[in-house]
Amino acid sequence: MKFNINENLGDFFYDEPMTNHTSFCVGGPAKLLIKPKDEESLIEILKEIKENNYNFYILGNCTNIIVRDRGFDGIIIKLKNKLNEVKKISDTEIYGGAGASLKKISEFAMENSLTGLEFAHGIPGSLGGGVVMNAGAYDGEMKNVIKSVRLLDENYEVIEVPCQDMNFSYRHSLVQERDLIVLGATFSLSPGSKDEIREKYEEFDRRRAEKQPLDMPSAGSTFKRPSGYFAGKLIDDSGLRGFTHKGAGISEKHCGFVVNKNKATARDVLETIEIVQKVVHDKFGVNLEREVKIIGD
Repeated sequence: MKFNINENLGDFFYDEPMTNHTSFCVGGPAKLLIKPKDEESLIEILKEIKENNYNFYILGNCTNIIVRDRGFDGIIIKLKNKLNEVKKISDTEIYGGAGASLKKISEFAMENSLTGLEFAHGIPGSLGGGVVMNAGAYDGEMKNVIKSVRLLDENYEVIEVPCQDMNFSYRHSLVQERDLIVLGATFSLSPGSKDEIREKYEEFDRRRAEKQPLDMPSAGSTFKRPSGYFAGKLIDDSGLRGFTHKGAGISEKHCGFVVNKNKATARDVLETIEIVQKVVHDKFGVNLEREVKIIGD
């Protein structure tokens, strides 16, 4: 199937296997995957998609997504390694594009002796996904360091929204409430010691490596934190540490992670998630809500 979109606007890949892109290493083919050249190209692609009423989805690092086994009947726009500019705009402010990794942005901050983004160094996602989900770790959150977010509104007009109007809360933002697309964000940071900043994020990285299955395909924490509980502890207390279902299962190292253990399909992963949700609900009466997103057929 061909799409009526100007192929000079980026790199086009037809029937692209999403197993090659998602951190879970699962998923069938997208009818078309596009990597836009730049922000202007992205906007033009989106306008052409709208004119033709094509189904589409925008991804960054593909670290919080499961694409079903039959694939995605439409267009995937992938921003990783595109829209990835990171620059200093004042003594204490930096700007990052939606496709830039949080690791890249945090390291840029360190190189400029700016503190505040150390928590984000080990988060595997892109800035765009980090804004959408108000990504956080180790008592840090995006909402604590963002000054404003550059967005495309419902009419594909560029708008700048200050942090206080982004409706940030736990794994939530204004982007989820409206049909908005993240283009980038400005961070307001504080002067710091480069060596101390490096020590801090190296300590966070060490703790991650000790407690998380970084050597196995996953989407990070699979479930949101239920009020008053920790998802990983509930799963562990349900006797599911190391549980295996077909090619997927629960990590031995961190029970909050569903992992691809052995050439899992998307169906294996989704069935594992459902089993965990049922067992935890039956034992504790707690509903585990997925943090990972699901798309496709």
